[in-house]
Amino acid sequence: MNKEKNLSNKFSSLSEKPPVTLPIFQDKLVSKVNSLTANTCTGSFSNPRNKSFNNEKGHTLSYKTVMDALNKISGVSSSSEFYKQIYSVINQNIESDFIAVGLLKEKSNCINLRLSDKNGNFYSTKIFLKDIDNPIVQVFNTGEVIFKDDVDFMKFSYFRNHAVAILPLISVNKCIGVLIIEDNYARQNIELYKLIANYAALVSHNFELLEQSEGYANTDNLTLLYNHRGFQEILSNEISRAEINKQQLSIVMMDICNITKINRELGHAKGDEVIKLVAEKVRQNIREGDVAGRYGGDEIAIILPNTSDSQAKYIAEYLTYSLSCCFIDDIGPVKVSVGISTYPDCSDDKEKLLILAEQAMYISQAKGYKDGMSAIISSADFNFWDDVALKSYAEVIGKRHAQLGLNFEEELIQKFNADHASLGHKISEIATSLASAIDAKDPYTKGHSTSVSRFSEALARAINLPEDEVERIKLGALLHDVGKIGIPENVLKKEGPLSDEEWAIMKQHPTIGAEKVLTPNPSLRDLIPIVKYHHERIDGKGYPEGLSNGDIPLAAKIVAIADTYHALISDRPYRRGMNIEKAISILKEGAGTQWDEDLVRTFIQIAPSLGV
Repeated sequence: MNKEKNLSNKFSSLSEKPPVTLPIFQDKLVSKVNSLTANTCTGSFSNPRNKSFNNEKGHTLSYKTVMDALNKISGVSSSSEFYKQIYSVINQNIESDFIAVGLLKEKSNCINLRLSDKNGNFYSTKIFLKDIDNPIVQVFNTGEVIFKDDVDFMKFSYFRNHAVAILPLISVNKCIGVLIIEDNYARQNIELYKLIANYAALVSHNFELLEQSEGYANTDNLTLLYNHRGFQEILSNEISRAEINKQQLSIVMMDICNITKINRELGHAKGDEVIKLVAEKVRQNIREGDVAGRYGGDEIAIILPNTSDSQAKYIAEYLTYSLSCCFIDDIGPVKVSVGISTYPDCSDDKEKLLILAEQAMYISQAKGYKDGMSAIISSADFNFWDDVALKSYAEVIGKRHAQLGLNFEEELIQKFNADHASLGHKISEIATSLASAIDAKDPYTKGHSTSVSRFSEALARAINLPEDEVERIKLGALLHDVGKIGIPENVLKKEGPLSDEEWAIMKQHPTIGAEKVLTPNPSLRDLIPIVKYHHERIDGKGYPEGLSNGDIPLAAKIVAIADTYHALISDRPYRRGMNIEKAISILKEGAGTQWDEDLVRTFIQIAPSLGV
């Protein structure tokens, strides 16, 4: 009881710290920017209100027009919303194809880069400061503007051969990130862009100060455990300590089951009662030196310093047993799902440890209960490519990708590239899981990749290809759409016709698949012709390279027919799937122009036996 009282007093004192008054307010920003601009700009721009600029169409654009637009930005509650409005100003006045904002993340020693294009798409990646040859890092380190005529350094596959200006975001003599603006007239308009960058830096700094002021309250008012921020800070310190002392560290992640149902049916007061009970039992039963925090709405996370995976399981079992002995009126015993990850065995990266613990927790959820006890799952216990594990991983990444600056597809590619060589004989199994994850991006293409693989295998056997070539075609067909992993979901899932710009993005998926997924894997490079050329046409009107009949590999011709046939007989948002007779008639019509005539003839013979 004394321990609990001390903890309660400690947390109460932390939560009573006074709020911080911000030194910078948004209504003073414009005058501050003007004074900064006047001090930093030289030459003909010393009196900027008399200056005009060129936009991409060659029209003149006045300083006053831009300033009036900037002055109208108000009421934003986050830096992402602010930059969205900044881009709106730029796009309306300068007709830029995109802007990108990169802000420093000190703990990760990287710049989180987020790009917004004129179609409303968003892309994100990380640029690590150790990459000193990257222009983004150079601008951040030197504070000097850099112009580039291509944007490969941003690591986005869809944007190439664009002229950009990369500007530092400097506030109070400190660089906090970069602003990248696409504009073929970037050099002529640079003084205007410096003004915008100065304005953006001050507002970003304002949000940073607000965030710091909120950091004084590190405890959760409901549970008296550390809140998410406090938990993260302690975890960073404990991982550093574990690294120095060459010790293990485990994270236990607990999710309170049915809390949403409890809130809905019994009210939030009853839900809060459950959360408080779990927090109290955790606080009472963890060891001295362990740290617990409210990680999410109904998630409690525990840091266990100097603790192995097996020891963490024992502690988790004891905690779940203690909770199962607690009965709440109208609810019964308290049940939780439990996941564990251990440093450095599972990962030496903090974010990856948390992701793995959450993934294990979701798998625990899926497995349910046995003899009234939770399934306690460690990240060391499951195969990443298992269907349940993959689905759980997708849930975690999907929930957290905005804060992490990563996405499920990028993580899948990295894992695929890392695992394929070591798992050798299981490559088909991994490829199947990868293909299923890609198909899952679009509910109307569920099972598409496996069906195309099956149809392609049947056609390859029908024309008596050697067994090793049949297996190559089967695997290549399974991965034929792997490049869609890099296509925005709003393009993939659009129910109506694609615009010219959206279609241009969609047509990049064969090249993305070949270059981003297959090229890094030596054992898979013989699949590149299948993946890259399965949308080429006999008449030369296909993509990505406009190859004609004799230049298209036989394997790609086979997959092209199988791909089209399955698309025709499958349901789509805009139509029902066709019957076999109708699909065959369309293949006949395109034989000799779109598809190989002899292959179509053979496929038509076997199609009725293939099923759906």
